[in-house]
Amino acid sequence: MEFMKTKKILSYTLAVMLLATASSCDLNEVPVDTATNEAVFGSESGLELYAGSFYDLLPGTDVGVFQIDDNSDLVARNGVDDYLAVNALSPITSSGWSWTQLRNINYFIENTEKSTVLTKNHYLGVARFFRALFYFDKVKRFGDVPWIDKTIGVDDDAALYGARMNRYEVMDKVLADLNFAIENITLTSDPSVTRITKNVARAYKTRIALFEASWRKYHTEDNKQATANTWYEEVVKEANAITGFTLHSTTPDRAYRELFLAKSAYTDETILSVALSASLQVYSSANRRFISPTYGNRPSLTRRFVNTYLNLDGTPFTSKKGYETTPFVEEVKNRDLRLKQTIRTGDYTRTENGAPVIAPPNFTQTYTGYQPIKWCYDERFPFDDESRNDNAHIIMRWAEVLLNKAEALTELDKMTDAEWTNTIGALRKRAGITGATLTSLPTTADPYMVSFFGGKFTNAVLLEVLRERGTEMVFEGLRPDDLRRWKLGSLFQDTPMNGMYVPALGEYDLNGDGKNDVHFYQGTKPTSTTPGIAFVDVSPSTAVGRIQLSKGTSGEVMWNPGQREWADKKYLYPIPEPDRIRNPALGQNPGW
Repeated sequence: MEFMKTKKILSYTLAVMLLATASSCDLNEVPVDTATNEAVFGSESGLELYAGSFYDLLPGTDVGVFQIDDNSDLVARNGVDDYLAVNALSPITSSGWSWTQLRNINYFIENTEKSTVLTKNHYLGVARFFRALFYFDKVKRFGDVPWIDKTIGVDDDAALYGARMNRYEVMDKVLADLNFAIENITLTSDPSVTRITKNVARAYKTRIALFEASWRKYHTEDNKQATANTWYEEVVKEANAITGFTLHSTTPDRAYRELFLAKSAYTDETILSVALSASLQVYSSANRRFISPTYGNRPSLTRRFVNTYLNLDGTPFTSKKGYETTPFVEEVKNRDLRLKQTIRTGDYTRTENGAPVIAPPNFTQTYTGYQPIKWCYDERFPFDDESRNDNAHIIMRWAEVLLNKAEALTELDKMTDAEWTNTIGALRKRAGITGATLTSLPTTADPYMVSFFGGKFTNAVLLEVLRERGTEMVFEGLRPDDLRRWKLGSLFQDTPMNGMYVPALGEYDLNGDGKNDVHFYQGTKPTSTTPGIAFVDVSPSTAVGRIQLSKGTSGEVMWNPGQREWADKKYLYPIPEPDRIRNPALGQNPGW
């Protein structure tokens, strides 16, 4: 069992407790290490230990949630993922049609239902929670999938070679599993925020139900719009039932970022996390993936997205005259304080040899100038050069639940000033924003946000909810699913990877400390007397992997990672060809 290794240390203290229990057990008990059916399913400790194997279904740290948004409309990155690269995704290259984890869960459920342990329903709730997660991921990826709720024998041809079930029927079963979990899991909260509790199940239900509601509403080809509101209602109901959480608040200029640097997750806002440990040598690669110039995707925010961060007075930045040509050092001033806690801005420092050092955006590490710091330690070594981050890996937090609820209420046309104040207003207040935007529903749609979503949304309230979802949750792994559920896949391809505005070729001070940090040039690389300055060649070129300026010798930084391709068939992955050959009854998804 990989319960204690690498990416999933969700129950370290639990495992220690079980080992202690085993070492002091009654001599008449069946020894747990015999791994007999009776030893596992005949005692609560056996059920608890077995249930630990399901945690491998949660997002790990080797491919952390902080990487998922690299494939979205918010981020410029190195290269193009196979999902979007031209002709890269096909039935031959597709993957993910694996059912091993489901068999493990179903085997546990079958045997636990026959157990005489008095607390077995709690563990059945945990198992069915994970089965819901398993199927939610499969439906998102493949659409129609076989529904299997038992262990399959090698001679069970009906199950092994059966057809797929309609995705909407599967999601009804997912909802039933989630409701069972919420009703039967007895652990309401967990001081380590690393175990599945009733509140965790409720929070995940808000995420899953919101996805399903939006899919039914916006994927109109399936004619399920009439059923969408039922799922939006489930979001609101479950969000209202969650207790014991609030937004983490210290001071507005640091509270947001603190969440992502804590070695032990803040329990006021964090609902579920993976606890990392230097002593156990269990790490993530956050610093290395965001900062290394050679490792990973080298993600940077786009200017198109950064423009959506409000001014501190609650007005849109894009309502300012001349915002399009505002240099970086000026555009980041007096903005939503989450911006300076998400990217490097004027007063950002890093620690070198124990001393703070001013650290402007580094164009040897960023493509757009909007260089992320959200998950990154400020100490450079060894975190930048090795995968050594041991800050808690947050999977679910209260802010997302508030955003899920706000979106559902708006879609149901039930958002009120009071609900706005407690959801969007609360998030903005934490970010230092002031004004009527904290307590009053917006009445006029921001034209920039209408354009941002390609005219898909025009409701003033919904546009502000979606603005908030982007700024609050960026680099937490939700954006690609958001684009898919809203049926906005075209933004994967059409969004420009643009960066800061450059008035002309030459040297620039990016953080206002009086020292130039970057030199944009064309042709022959110039010389400079400024130590450590980054040189960026913006000579005209159509080559992949080059930075240009949008107007030749001035304009926005434009990054070209390579050609991206979107087609609506990509809302679902193709069934992998080897699996379809083994079972022709699976068929194939449309367009593949």
